[in-house]
Amino acid sequence: MLKLIWFIVSIVLIVFIFLRLPQENSGLSSFANKSNILGSPTNAQKALNYITIILIMSYFLIAFLLNQKKDI
Repeated sequence: MLKLIWFIVSIVLIVFIFLRLPQENSGLSSFANKSNILGSPTNAQKALNYITIILIMSYFLIAFLLNQKKDI
């Protein structure tokens, strides 16, 4: 079960990293800014920063727990 959560967190982190492309690129960030899916650009940037930090911390915590589980 823990490995499944770890896998899902990994995939979501990859998606959020792609959403955080620089503003100059015409990737997902351009689409998000034009369609206002994530709200205003500053609020979206803050929200993505917080979510990314939480996901990174949970990723490392789950990796630590999985590593401890292998040692037992």
